[in-house]
Amino acid sequence: MIIPVILAGGSGTRLWPLSRKHYPKQLLKLFGDKTMLQQTLLRLHGVPNLAPPIVVCNEEHRFMVAEQLHEIGQKKSSIILEPIARNTAPALALAAIHARAVGDNPILLVLSADHMIKDVDVFQIALSKAIEAANLGCLATFGVMPTRPETGYGYIKTDNVSSSGDFFPVAQFVEKPDLTTAEKYLSEGCYYWNSGMFVFQTNVFLQELQAQSPDVVVAAEQAKVWAVQDLDFIRVDKESFAHAPNISIDYALMEKSKNVVCVPLAAGWSDVGDWKSFWDLSDKDDAGNSLIGDSIDINSTNTLVFSQDKLVATLGVNNLMIINTPDAVLVADKSQAQQVKSIITQIEKQNRSEHLQHREIYRPWGCYDAIDSGDRYQVNRIRVKPGGSLSLQIHHHRAEHWIVVKGTALVQKGDETILLSENESTYIPVGTKHRLSNPGKIPLEIIEVQSGPYLLEDDVVRYEDSYGRS
Repeated sequence: MIIPVILAGGSGTRLWPLSRKHYPKQLLKLFGDKTMLQQTLLRLHGVPNLAPPIVVCNEEHRFMVAEQLHEIGQKKSSIILEPIARNTAPALALAAIHARAVGDNPILLVLSADHMIKDVDVFQIALSKAIEAANLGCLATFGVMPTRPETGYGYIKTDNVSSSGDFFPVAQFVEKPDLTTAEKYLSEGCYYWNSGMFVFQTNVFLQELQAQSPDVVVAAEQAKVWAVQDLDFIRVDKESFAHAPNISIDYALMEKSKNVVCVPLAAGWSDVGDWKSFWDLSDKDDAGNSLIGDSIDINSTNTLVFSQDKLVATLGVNNLMIINTPDAVLVADKSQAQQVKSIITQIEKQNRSEHLQHREIYRPWGCYDAIDSGDRYQVNRIRVKPGGSLSLQIHHHRAEHWIVVKGTALVQKGDETILLSENESTYIPVGTKHRLSNPGKIPLEIIEVQSGPYLLEDDVVRYEDSYGRS
């Protein structure tokens, strides 16, 4: 049995303003019509003996993760919620302890949810070699064959002599180098980019982690002992998990173990760590421009334009990345791609919220977009999925006007229940208990006008909720 373990807890700060804390890059459709999380699982299609995956994610992303897994038919997945961020070693320990209860020493295939791999066939061939190494009791890691002197990745140094024709003993894990050192690594030929993807037997992994970093295993075991099932999710004990050190699997185990082998990988891999990486992977015109969304360009070169909601016009610019979202625009030279996260620091210092979430906010029942606001009013466009339902709630400070523009709305208002079709509307007075549901088979879209002296989202009292939020 091979169990994919998908680490989906990253924040993707260098892909701001598209990637936000509450809606990070692994949940976005950056390439094609599937999210990066979905593509990570779909590229495993056809791998023999594949069991349902274990996904480890942040609690705040749980409903989006569950929905995205459901969309691609992954209905038996295990979703483990990290109550607090503790890096990859504790997350993997949780997944391995869960896997140990699922199967008889299954092989774990550890993948990040935010990587891009262009050549799936080549990846699956490398995966078969990694599984072979795991069956021999090794901890296998994928070393990406470098194509340039990259300073943004850590490296893996291998021994010159292979124990077989398919994988090599690892001599050393190396931190991100400067350019001169990276050029030296490229010329020597025995250095690979550290992909952060692994394959190993569950028992071998836990035994070695226990030997090298026992505090990680103890905290994870305690957290799992007190775990509870909540809808589709596994909630581990927060107090126990908080005792785990904040440490990566490289530091906790891989750099210390003498049992690590490297499987070379040349499959068009990228961690899509910044906008330059995104530009590298995107289709370009003859002048090196990648123009995505509504855009017009004249005489520009080597430029990335990504626009979500308005026309972006460029004229005679070079080497820029221009990212437009409904509430923020980034304009930067591509040479500064690694520094985008410093903008997040400035946003936090100014007590702003543009690093946390988009103007469009996702909820388990659908989403809403705050399209306009002013003194004592706010206008939202609300979309409710078929079968979705908001909580039964009241507001103490605002009234709401609802106009149906698409689909059918089932509205509970006080003791009254009404059915609204397109172009029909209703009014919810202040303090009235109410609920909005979509009984139909197509998405429900309404325009909501809120009015009152206080319009923030904390003015809500929930009485009943299908998603455990009351």
